[in-house]
Amino acid sequence: MKLFSTYKLGPITLQNRSVMAPMTRSRATKNIPNDLMAEYYGQRSSAGLIITEGVSPSPNGLGYARIPGAFSKEQVAGWKKVAAAAHTGGAKIFMQLMHTGRVSHPANMPAGSRVLAPSAVALEGEMYTDALGMQPYPVPEKMTLEDIERTQSEYVKAAQNAMTAGFDGVELHGANGYLIDQFNNTASNKRQDSYGGSIQNRARFALETAQKVAQAIGPEHTAIRLSPYGVFNGMEHFADLEEQFIYLAQVLEKLKLAYLHLVDHSSMGAPEVPQSIRDAMRTAFKGTFIASGGFDKERAEQVLESGQADLVAFGRPFLATPDLVERLDKDLPLNTPDFDTFYTPGEKGYTDYPIAGQ
Repeated sequence: MKLFSTYKLGPITLQNRSVMAPMTRSRATKNIPNDLMAEYYGQRSSAGLIITEGVSPSPNGLGYARIPGAFSKEQVAGWKKVAAAAHTGGAKIFMQLMHTGRVSHPANMPAGSRVLAPSAVALEGEMYTDALGMQPYPVPEKMTLEDIERTQSEYVKAAQNAMTAGFDGVELHGANGYLIDQFNNTASNKRQDSYGGSIQNRARFALETAQKVAQAIGPEHTAIRLSPYGVFNGMEHFADLEEQFIYLAQVLEKLKLAYLHLVDHSSMGAPEVPQSIRDAMRTAFKGTFIASGGFDKERAEQVLESGQADLVAFGRPFLATPDLVERLDKDLPLNTPDFDTFYTPGEKGYTDYPIAGQ
């Protein structure tokens, strides 16, 4: 089966075409990767490619409780353990760089940090904080041009830190309503300057960030995740949505990035991504394409055989089943995810899922 065949991803060879999707797990006490996290990723190192949970490039991007960063020496030291653990079973590993932007609260952030976004438009609803429980989202600060340039530099430094820690590359999180996606989407981007208004201007932050990171660590080590038609974190459907994402794919193709990771969360109740935009983005971006969203073995094989994707990402199946690749290969039953422990501290629901035969 194609799912279990090797794949050449730029300068690296993946041992199979299964990808562990990035999933927030909130185990990084004081925002520093730890031994428990290294164990978690090491358990799942039979994947072809592991993409880590979202990692903030800046104190300003630490929107959720206990998510890790990649901007301090202590964090880089922690990530070295994670990268080494992921490599033990033959997996390659990319760090997902996720700046939460307006999806944040000061109670989750270190002193002196700022809640930043393209525009001063608050996200509706509340978010969890360890210190204060549920809290309403604050109105973010509208980013100045200086803020934009500084934030892009933080992405670059975090990417360099990832490579120093032994990672095989980074994935820019341009999906799911976080900072890069906030620039792309009209729900959160009301700007009238060179970073808002037109398709090209809204896409500017994503493309400039990708270009700067690629120049720093190499395009073959730089990737991006996008979520057209996504509505997570207050994103909306807008008139020129398809044109926006096709344009992004076209320009990203020119940068020769390692891969484009397309998100479809319709399996979890989000709007389905139409096949038309999947096909258009696949045509525009000629490099490696990762499909993500509710896949099982049969559907994964179908998209690989049809050429709709080169790699397939699995989220919750990998979360609950450390030996997912072996179980898929042997048609063994998978573990059931424990939803109550997705974001709680400690090993329960994290590193204690059983491995077949043990």
